[in-house]
Amino acid sequence: MPKPATAIRCLLALAALAAVALPASGCGTSNADPERGRTLFKQNCGTCHTLAQAGTTATIGPNLDDAFAAARAAGEGGDTVEGIVKAQVEFPRPSNSNSAVSMPADVVSGQDLEDVAAYVGLYAGVPGAAPPKVPGGAGAQVFANNGCDGCHTLAAASSGGVTGPNLDQVLPGQTAAMIEESIVDPNAHLAKGYPANVMPANFGTIITAKEIEQLVQYLISSTAKGGGKKQQGG
Repeated sequence: MPKPATAIRCLLALAALAAVALPASGCGTSNADPERGRTLFKQNCGTCHTLAQAGTTATIGPNLDDAFAAARAAGEGGDTVEGIVKAQVEFPRPSNSNSAVSMPADVVSGQDLEDVAAYVGLYAGVPGAAPPKVPGGAGAQVFANNGCDGCHTLAAASSGGVTGPNLDQVLPGQTAAMIEESIVDPNAHLAKGYPANVMPANFGTIITAKEIEQLVQYLISSTAKGGGKKQQGG
């Protein structure tokens, strides 16, 4: 974890890069929609980045709350964060820890980028940021808090993610034990057509046993009347 002064210097350097990129990005010339940006972030960025307000926990890319916490503490506002996000998306750089890992160029662009950057600018590094409350009980909240709706389609959650299997299709007929295994050990039984190592493998440690039980029961009750094939993978 870098010292605050070092982190701030790095972020100021990124801000300089952002200043170069902003004219091309059209910052300030469109009406960004942060709520739409949240959905786009979960679908396009949440499989690599942790962001508390989005409920995402992936570790392939930087933890965005950690990355911007020092800047927030130093008084930097959302506009600075927004500019940095746009610059990083438009001109991605290899990871400091692994030069072979780099974010794809233009993972979002145009209005999508405006919306995602505005969303991250609002919440990244903000103390206490958390996913909004959702209807459906404790299990539904666990589903939302951990970004499941950004990767999976589930009618009960009004989610339309396509990174992972459609839960309305793959969960009917599965037991609680099978669903729990797919959550805590997602590579154990992969749904047909989906690769390994996409779903985070740390849910068994970051979600409590009680929350996993609530999530499993929510998924069972939400998909009990579905008509998909009986197969594992989550």
